[in-house]
Amino acid sequence: MTRVDSMIPEIKEIDLDETLTIRHEVMWPNKPFDYIKLTNDKEGKHFGLSIDEKLISIVSIFENDHKIQFRKLATINEHQGNGYGTRLIQYIIDRTEKQQFNALWCNARVEKVGFYLKLGFKETNDRFKKGGINYVIMERIFANKELS
Repeated sequence: MTRVDSMIPEIKEIDLDETLTIRHEVMWPNKPFDYIKLTNDKEGKHFGLSIDEKLISIVSIFENDHKIQFRKLATINEHQGNGYGTRLIQYIIDRTEKQQFNALWCNARVEKVGFYLKLGFKETNDRFKKGGINYVIMERIFANKELS
């Protein structure tokens, strides 16, 4: 394998512990480690994008009522802006649609709305503030699907 071939991103399901490490490092490095844990993390599935077997970007997904919620998308700081988060979310979009879920949604930081709009998500009217950060619920409804 050439060096160029080894730079191809690989996306796969990963362990919760791997997810938590990146989540803490990127999202809340100044908070205690337990701060970044979700109460339902053990029920979720966790995916990571790696290059040369180094984990670069992570996301967690949770199924509920024929919909998938993704949470805690994080890309290591020095790799942000290179499209890795986009590739990971596109993988989740494709997987969600292929498995015939009705919708994919997230709690998006308001300053990240443009990122999700480019991926086909729509803003809802649901907004809230948590930890001093403004959020809006974004969703992507899949064709030929009616929400339950």
